[in-house]
Amino acid sequence: MSWIVTKELKSMRIIYLALAIWGALHPMWYFITWFRSEGFNLTKMIDAWHANAASTGLVWDLTIAAITLTCWIIYEVYRSRRYEYLIAILATFLIGVSCGLPVYLFLRKTKNDF
Repeated sequence: MSWIVTKELKSMRIIYLALAIWGALHPMWYFITWFRSEGFNLTKMIDAWHANAASTGLVWDLTIAAITLTCWIIYEVYRSRRYEYLIAILATFLIGVSCGLPVYLFLRKTKNDF
C-alpha cells in the first residue's frame, strides 16, 4: 500500500510541476509577442486588458483568484511555518495564477497529505 501512495505522490508532483512550467511559459509567449509589437508600455497593456467587457471580466476573475490564492498561502504559512510556500505568491504576481497555483500545489504535496 505504501508504494502506491508514494507512486501517486510522485505522479501528482510531476503533474503540478509540468503545469507550473506550462503556466509560466505559455502565457509569457503572448506577453513577449505583445511587447515586441507594442513596445514595453505597461499602461498600454493595462488599457488593452480593459478593451471590452469580456477581457475586463477575465482580468477581474484572475485578480480575485490571485488574491484568494494569496490569502490561502498566507494562512497555510502562518499555520504550518512552511515559508517556502511564499514562492508561490511571487510566481502568482510575477507570472500569473496559471503558474502560482501549480507551484503552490507542487510545494504542498508531501507524504503528510495522505
